Amino acid sequence: MKIALVLDDSIDRPDGVQQYVMTLAGFLMRAGHEVHVLCSEAADRSDVTVHSLARNVGVTFNGNGLRVPRPTSRRAIRALLEAERYDVIHVQTPHSPLFAARVVDEARRLQARSVRIVGTFHILPDSRVAEWGTHALGRALARNLRKFDAFCAVSAPAAAFAGRAFGIAPRVIPCPVDVSRFAAEAAARVPAPGEDGRLVVSFLGRLVPRKGVLELLGAVALLPGEVRERIELRIGGKGPLADAVAEEVAELGLERVALLGFVAEEDKAAFYADADIAVFPATGGESFGIVLVEAMASGAGVVLAGANPGYLSVIGPRPEVSVDAADDVAFAAALERLVRDAELRAELHAEQAEHVRQFDIQRVGAQVLELYGA
Repeated sequence: MKIALVLDDSIDRPDGVQQYVMTLAGFLMRAGHEVHVLCSEAADRSDVTVHSLARNVGVTFNGNGLRVPRPTSRRAIRALLEAERYDVIHVQTPHSPLFAARVVDEARRLQARSVRIVGTFHILPDSRVAEWGTHALGRALARNLRKFDAFCAVSAPAAAFAGRAFGIAPRVIPCPVDVSRFAAEAAARVPAPGEDGRLVVSFLGRLVPRKGVLELLGAVALLPGEVRERIELRIGGKGPLADAVAEEVAELGLERVALLGFVAEEDKAAFYADADIAVFPATGGESFGIVLVEAMASGAGVVLAGANPGYLSVIGPRPEVSVDAADDVAFAAALERLVRDAELRAELHAEQAEHVRQFDIQRVGAQVLELYGA
């Protein structure tokens, strides 16, 4: 098949939707399909054909920085679709009326029902403003949504919200992760254990409020002194809270804290694998939890997640592996238990190593091909 993966943002940004698109693109190409990415302003790539069809403007939505397209030429879209004649157009939703919706409109006009149009719903709002905004977008896109053949959503909570906001009933298909690749890269690393046998507690993510990095520092500060002596904290990521994180570390008098800045994609598996406890305490706004899957796939000792609906859909039901990060006392207690109980860590590690397999690209990719009607 000839498949177009469509997103309003640039494919160049290292964000969750882009990871979804590129992981899926790799799987589809390895399976023998031809894949193109249709997006707003982006650079050419050697690993996939990219068509940049719009200029970007930066906005903040749902606690996240995005680059959304300005109005896109219908003529340019029509010319591309006439030249390429895709069998499947796969849109990442919610989508813009000014770009992805126009791709859908022109594809239906040009190819009628000979092209299959599907959508993946990606978001779960972290505020009423974001929820109202998505409901308004759903109303604006009502006619366009009727031109799709099928929808999926990345989690059950995202599917439920898609029903409320967009009036659709998507199938739940999780975000894909190349579990085997992360495991292999982690196995090939040079280990970097904690100094003097200390346990490594790691965080990786954008340094923005909803990712919970400041809550993590507060919880560590509440640990009993002898427990803090047993750990070192490694924080990877960049973002607008970078200075505030450094200041908080100093104000709380925390020792053995490494602020590592941006962690490149090729270094992520090693970063996760060196963690005895990998902590992702996002407080909301998560429709899934790709970072949780990556950490489990890399063999992190235990992955501890913020108890928001999207992360809970990934981490599973064991109460020891999720926590309300806004409750600093409960957060500290969850960390303390994991630090003190080596047997519990080993038990949870074994469970997570098995649990993560359901998110592997081979399993998820097969479900996406079913959505395509393959």
